[in-house]
Amino acid sequence: MPALKQLLPLLVLLVAVEKGSAIWCYRCTSATPGCGDEFNWRGIGYLGEACPEDDDICVKVIERKGTQETITRDCLSSLQGFRTDIPADKYEGCRPGAHDAQLAHYVNNSIKELDVRRDHFSKTTFCFCFLDHRCNGAGRDGASWKVAAALLSVAVVGRMLL
Repeated sequence: MPALKQLLPLLVLLVAVEKGSAIWCYRCTSATPGCGDEFNWRGIGYLGEACPEDDDICVKVIERKGTQETITRDCLSSLQGFRTDIPADKYEGCRPGAHDAQLAHYVNNSIKELDVRRDHFSKTTFCFCFLDHRCNGAGRDGASWKVAAALLSVAVVGRMLL
């Protein structure tokens, strides 16, 4: 019976943990060493971060203009606040950025250095992945491990009581 009292708080903790089920994604730009087209996680110096939302998606954004290429790896929820060219279809795979008629419209500004246009890149591609962590990517089904932990602890307690 004392073993049951020790395992009960652990079981409650495992079932109560929700944030552990968030997806982990790399969050960097091609200006960071190792985050360009030839990805090297050792170059960026860490194994990614948990995304802010539990139902998030990892995104790799490839923006091109001529020979210049900029790559951004991040969580979708972090990009949705300021990117208006995110495609509507966010399932696994790569697709071109959505056309936004308002994208090149900017404030009437007489100071050339303060130009705030966002249509610099001629080709933008969004690559979404959420089926594996750090795929720049992510499996986030936390319910299965909670059920497995609960069944395992019930089996262990049942065996101890017999």
